[in-house]
Amino acid sequence: MRCPLCGRPDSRVLDSRPVQEQRVIRRRRECEACGNRFTTYEKTEERPLLVVKRDGRREAFDPLKIVAGLLRACEKRPVSAADMENLAAEVEREIRRLGDEEVSSETIGELVMEKLRKLDEVAYVRFASVYRQFTDLEAFRREVDRLRRREADRLRRD
Repeated sequence: MRCPLCGRPDSRVLDSRPVQEQRVIRRRRECEACGNRFTTYEKTEERPLLVVKRDGRREAFDPLKIVAGLLRACEKRPVSAADMENLAAEVEREIRRLGDEEVSSETIGELVMEKLRKLDEVAYVRFASVYRQFTDLEAFRREVDRLRRREADRLRRD
């Protein structure tokens, strides 16, 4: 690795450790020529992921869009920013595990809702109301009833 101070190509690694859920390696280095210490990060290059929108358009996947939607749904709820970022990262990992270069916005929305339902049911209903485009009170009622049935089923199994 080339030293950013003197430009020499020889440096030695002093310390290596995984960061960002072990997806990145942080290395502390020292230039053998000038003694300058610097940090480098090594991560695998991920292929671009495209989102196919409902109208057929394609755009680059952006986990910040998931976080923005979660911020609105979780407003005034006991859900931390870290929880929202972790949820978005989990969704991205699951999408990448599928191995496809394109994923539908519906798939992303369903994954977000599945994880959000486990995190905070009120935020889930808020998110679902926008995502599923609830148009009346009856749509809300059906979603809440579905949540109640799932909870009752879960309690019976436990």
